[in-house]
Amino acid sequence: MSPAFDAVVVLGFGGPESMDEVPDFLRRVSGGHIPQERLDEVAGHYAHFGGVSPVNAQHRALARALEQRLGARGLALPVVTANRHSAPLMAPVLAQLAEQGARRVLALAAAPFSSYSGCRAYREELFTALPRGRTLGVVKIGCYPQLGALASCQVELLEQAFREAPDAHLVFTTHSIPTAMAASSGPHGGAYVAQHRRLIDTVMAALADRGLAPSWELAYQSRSGSPRTPWLEPDINDVLHRLARQGVRHVVCSPIGFLTDHMEVVWDLDTEASATAGNLGLGFTRVATVGAQPAFLDELARLVAGFLTGEARTCSGGWCGAGCCPNPRGSRPAVEGVTP
Repeated sequence: MSPAFDAVVVLGFGGPESMDEVPDFLRRVSGGHIPQERLDEVAGHYAHFGGVSPVNAQHRALARALEQRLGARGLALPVVTANRHSAPLMAPVLAQLAEQGARRVLALAAAPFSSYSGCRAYREELFTALPRGRTLGVVKIGCYPQLGALASCQVELLEQAFREAPDAHLVFTTHSIPTAMAASSGPHGGAYVAQHRRLIDTVMAALADRGLAPSWELAYQSRSGSPRTPWLEPDINDVLHRLARQGVRHVVCSPIGFLTDHMEVVWDLDTEASATAGNLGLGFTRVATVGAQPAFLDELARLVAGFLTGEARTCSGGWCGAGCCPNPRGSRPAVEGVTP
């Protein structure tokens, strides 16, 4: 079957790849809504790694793997990357695809969970980036927290960690977002936290089937907004302090809310949280993100292939409806969404 699209775009948050890029990247990210003190702090995080975020390289690798897997299914079409806050930005990527003859593009964000920042913001920015004067349609795949490999790959990674630290306490982490955004996420509200908890329930049930039943909890990380705005809690570092007081000796940390290693993973967990644990005398094991796992890439390719061939249905007022994950600053036009 011929694909219903001419190209696939893997969307990412973006990140700098040198210290020279850090100031402009942080300006784009902040949009005037993040305190300067926090931006200065984050700039120091990037300096620790020479100004290079690992996320862009990982998303390029994900795009290559997806292109190969789609090709093996007889769907030979380009798979490229585009970012919200760093090169390659959406507008030039879409313009180049249009110049190359593309008329319909399928977009996929490396963000499986429902929230304004994780889904609708991408749809709005795709609309803004559409090349004027050209006939180019873009459709974005909605969030996909139900993807089975999110759980099965997590189970494999955690099983290995608990074979090495069988008495550890398990802390899942995801990116904190404002509580108001979490409350409005999804078509009926509350989806962001609920989707994480459903995924964790699936993971824990599978671990139990393998004879592993660690104590666990969900924590949050990487808040960046105004201190006057309520965000999801508890923070991972606060959790580590509490666990140490309770006599826990070792923590296994799973960044279940991230597909790939953002700066929020390599700094906030591998550097900051790891240091907190060390200072408290806690052992600390961080399991890998699932985005490079072959089984995950296989299932992601099956998901994308379903939309390319027209087998998956178009969303009409469901997950990607007008009231889903609303923009907290007011309505903006967005490209069409489709539901897995």
